[in-house]
Amino acid sequence: MSSTAVESAVVRARGVRKFFGEREVVCGVDFDIPAGICFGILGPNGAGKTTLMRMLLGMSPVSDGDYTLFDLPVAHADVHRRVGVVPQQDNLDPDFSVRENLLVYANYFGIPKTVASERAEGLLDFASLTSRAGDQVAALSGGMRRRLMIARALVNDPDLVVLDEPTTGLDPQARHLIWQRLRSLKTRGKTLILTTHYMEEAAELCDEIMVLDHGRILARGTPRELIARHVEPEVVAIRGLDGEEDAASLADGFDVRREHVGDTWFFYMQDAKPLVARCANMTGLTFIHRPASLEDVFLTLTGRDLRDEL
Repeated sequence: MSSTAVESAVVRARGVRKFFGEREVVCGVDFDIPAGICFGILGPNGAGKTTLMRMLLGMSPVSDGDYTLFDLPVAHADVHRRVGVVPQQDNLDPDFSVRENLLVYANYFGIPKTVASERAEGLLDFASLTSRAGDQVAALSGGMRRRLMIARALVNDPDLVVLDEPTTGLDPQARHLIWQRLRSLKTRGKTLILTTHYMEEAAELCDEIMVLDHGRILARGTPRELIARHVEPEVVAIRGLDGEEDAASLADGFDVRREHVGDTWFFYMQDAKPLVARCANMTGLTFIHRPASLEDVFLTLTGRDLRDEL
């Protein structure tokens, strides 16, 4: 990272640690988040993402190290006027209308009523909710509620917007609309921090990604850099092979890395066309040939074992 980027960092972490009793869940991480980008934090369940974000938002004290926002300690009173948060769990107020959810939230920041009203109308338009402004929250679809939560997080015109899995459970149409809105925030100079389990979402939105596991940073870079650095460029996923001997025979003569998960074999290669041609001449196989993705990077770095929620 350039010195200019470091100088303009919105977030700085130096040796940040978090202990719960004797258990260390964040293990001395160091990173900077430059202004004006979307920064993704990826990791399996229990990786330390939530703890890292709670410390960032001043909701949990740092056990050791330095964690700053806008060059101020994260617990500083002035910091949180410059931050907007979209939590994973829906916490909209069901007793208020769509517009009232924005106006009441604006009051928490001491925003004058005339300014809050004008800002709310602009945010309703931004979230494509103008026609639903007078509706109760309970009448909204899941996608509308998520858009309202994003709009609410922008009431104080924050410089930093933190989004915790903003599209979980939404259909593709709602997800793509939210992606459009988040991309537009970057064009307005906002800095975004995104946690997500959707690798496609991370690839679509993030300028930089940090992969975290067991409280440690495993990798950092742009989506393209991470793919180039950690996995071969092409993947063939094959079903119908009868064990290791069949898989080895199919790969004979090729430079290939294999992984076996359930009933599927994954063949990672620089050039998979010869393997695809061989598969096409065999009966009983089902196969998909595709470019390597961010999900392949994630699974290579963190493993394929199922992680339970903590």
